[in-house]
Amino acid sequence: MQTLYPEIDPFHHFYLDTDDIHQVYVEQCGNPAGFPVVFLHGGPCSGCRPEHRRFFNPEQYHIILLDQRGSGRSRPFGALEQNNTQALINDLENIRKRLKISTWLLFAGSWGATLALLYAQQYPERVAGLILRGVFLARQRDMDWFIEGSAGRIYPECWQKLVSSVRLSHPKHLLEHLVQAVFSSHKEEREAAALAWADWGAQTALGPLYPTDTAKAECDETLLRQVRMELHYAHNHYFIEDNQILDNCHLIQHIPTHIIHGRLDLVCPAEAGFSLSKALPKAKLEILPNSGHIAAGDEMIDALITATDNFLQQV
Repeated sequence: MQTLYPEIDPFHHFYLDTDDIHQVYVEQCGNPAGFPVVFLHGGPCSGCRPEHRRFFNPEQYHIILLDQRGSGRSRPFGALEQNNTQALINDLENIRKRLKISTWLLFAGSWGATLALLYAQQYPERVAGLILRGVFLARQRDMDWFIEGSAGRIYPECWQKLVSSVRLSHPKHLLEHLVQAVFSSHKEEREAAALAWADWGAQTALGPLYPTDTAKAECDETLLRQVRMELHYAHNHYFIEDNQILDNCHLIQHIPTHIIHGRLDLVCPAEAGFSLSKALPKAKLEILPNSGHIAAGDEMIDALITATDNFLQQV
């Protein structure tokens, strides 16, 4: 059973200046002469954490982590202006150019997997491989599952709190009501919706591991900005066409791809990983029977690290 590699500190970090207001935080770890791998976090707006450096052999990988626009240590935090999917793709390509990397492995989960697939479809010649966890395809059906009520049948009490936070008696058009609430001029209204959204996301992502008695009772500015960004992307359909990713998979058929999905994933059901594997018939699909959405737990960590170790044997 594989476990996380030892803790490691970056050997270098910098801020990528963009053509607008954003500065994107980038750090490098491991072996600067190793095989380049970039970690793409989920969210949007969740940011990278120190444990994300530990999925890769630091002696053999040049490990690159970035906090996407408005996320984590990137500046300004939570800024929505000029913050869209194409801008994130452009940032990623500019980071590759700045680091003088020819091709790299993309390691990504959830929304990060969405971004990785879209980047690969735009720059297939720059992608040596894809390791994707808990795939989110950003289709309307995926949004309907998580936002419009389907997943609410699993945790109906938590779901009802979300619906009630925007004073609805039913979840129809819930996304629009949530957006209106978190951008409201009324402090009580926006904070109630933000707290309920954060609680819903944590419950579905962590499942039985989520300690509901520790849910935040107060909404600080950081949480509000994070929720606003998540809903900003969802309300704009993640700035892509419906089914765009699956429709363009012919562009990346040649890229070695390993899809890892938890059977118990309630944020992004395993159907998404299965559908992606059908669009990429050469891809390896691995459905883990006891794992959920997050990159945690012995089974999931073993699968992810085995995948990064095995990739090095193929290049």
